Amino acid sequence: MTDRDTATAEPTPAELAAIDAEWPLIAAELDVLDAEITLLYADDRGGPTALDWRRLRRAESRVTRAAAEVSAPPVARRAVV
Repeated sequence: MTDRDTATAEPTPAELAAIDAEWPLIAAELDVLDAEITLLYADDRGGPTALDWRRLRRAESRVTRAAAEVSAPPVARRAVV
């Protein structure tokens, strides 16, 4: 394949399965990013509130849990659910 072919190639089923398996972690990381952006814009309204900080802490906690679940062996993951 040329570089052009790889740039336009569709993902393989295995690649899609890997993305699907990691999606909870990806979503949790996006929540952290959203909470951090909220903190940055909080200066416009007088600074971050306690709820803004709580939202960030909870999002970071979700990342930790999702990362542990993604890295856990499949048997252990089924037992947790």
